[in-house]
Amino acid sequence: MQIWVDADACPVAMREMIVRAAHRTHIQATFIANQFIRLPPSPYASARQVEKGFDVADNQIVAEAEAGDLVITQDIPLADEVIEKGVTVINTRGELLTKENIRARLNIRDFMETMRSSGVHTGGPAPLGPQQKQAFANQLDKWLVKAQRYHAARAKSSD
Repeated sequence: MQIWVDADACPVAMREMIVRAAHRTHIQATFIANQFIRLPPSPYASARQVEKGFDVADNQIVAEAEAGDLVITQDIPLADEVIEKGVTVINTRGELLTKENIRARLNIRDFMETMRSSGVHTGGPAPLGPQQKQAFANQLDKWLVKAQRYHAARAKSSD
């Protein structure tokens, strides 16, 4: 079990939180981006720069993420693809994306894209506030607890 981060749109505050959590729990976090990403030093966090291009980072995450892993992304189509593989997905606002809610998110995304392409200014998301940062930290901690239990159970069964 490991953490994959769609790092191009991941706020610095969340990157730092992820690295601290990975270091504390000894769970690998890999940040994939089309550009250089600076991370706090940790043997449990790495940044990988992929070629520039549409969905190159997303495709890399889809190829490498496995059932039980965690993907952190704002990208709804990416979330949909990895959810199908049994991956847990949270966005940087702390929302858990699941098989039950991803279709509605895709529909909203497609609707907003249609609006923008027809010239309607839809604006962007509101800035991250303390509530979103706390929600993100809570969701990340829930997954980390689950991952640590899994690792402990595997270690115990191999004894």
